[in-house]
Amino acid sequence: MPSHKSIGRLSLYRSILNRLLRDGVNSLFSHELASLAGATPSQVRRDLMVTGYTGSPVRGYDVRDLLASIGRFLDAPESEGVALVGVGNLGRAIMAFFTGRRPSLTIQAAFDRDPYKVNRVIHGIRCHPMEDLESVLVREHVRVAIITVPAIEAQDIADRLCRAGVKGILNFAPVRLRVLPSVFVEDVDVTMSLEKVAYYSRQGNRAEGI
Repeated sequence: MPSHKSIGRLSLYRSILNRLLRDGVNSLFSHELASLAGATPSQVRRDLMVTGYTGSPVRGYDVRDLLASIGRFLDAPESEGVALVGVGNLGRAIMAFFTGRRPSLTIQAAFDRDPYKVNRVIHGIRCHPMEDLESVLVREHVRVAIITVPAIEAQDIADRLCRAGVKGILNFAPVRLRVLPSVFVEDVDVTMSLEKVAYYSRQGNRAEGI
């Protein structure tokens, strides 16, 4: 099974390739993709091997074919629904940003405690009351969720998500979640990332080897 970093790079490659396609680029070589992704050519080739796609030594990679190959590897056969828990400023920003970006991966349902948000459609997504969390996820067969609630609520929400069958969580709450080994959690700590950027901006050069 590919490493977490390899999966992350494949997603990055797809983003780069989509941009190149919009700019009219139809083919490129591994060293060109590596340069754009901040990787090495050998790393790019190893990552792409898992998708079953190989380029031509003469023409390189066909951008459309490579995009299709990455899509078949990363995406579910059918559109996969995602739940978002916490429709605050961050939650709404994520809903607005993600709408229409990945047809194979869509935010299908949102949840919040605020009576002014519940039973409304926000950015094309229905917001359900928090007490309906388990029943909606089970009914809609949702296996992926995003948590954007305060830290004090995050663990309880994660427990409820796991009981409802969720197997993957993108966690924006500033707390480490305790889940079963069968559940994958990706933590996104915006404050920590910003502190890191600010630190290295004061050093006058980029960090290396980290």
